Amino acid sequence: MEGIELAGLLAQIQANTAIAVGLIFAAAALGTGIGFALLGGKFLEGAARQPELAGMLQVRMFIIAGLLDALSIIGVAFAALLLFANPLLGAVQGAVGG
Repeated sequence: MEGIELAGLLAQIQANTAIAVGLIFAAAALGTGIGFALLGGKFLEGAARQPELAGMLQVRMFIIAGLLDALSIIGVAFAALLLFANPLLGAVQGAVGG
């Protein structure tokens, strides 16, 4: 009977982890999309107001775009950690002794 309860607990942890990974992916995509939309809009607005500064603004826009991508990649890496090397499963298995 104890093995069935452990299997159910491990399945529940895996299911909740899959939901969390999906939410992390969704939040990373949504945040990056909103960030790029705001960044592109402000760049176009600034370039339209002062065309002589468009080159400098473009360089700064690409730097910020790289930082936006880096933030979403960190979220994806954390989600991959939870998906493939779940520390919660290890803690439960270690507590049970299996």
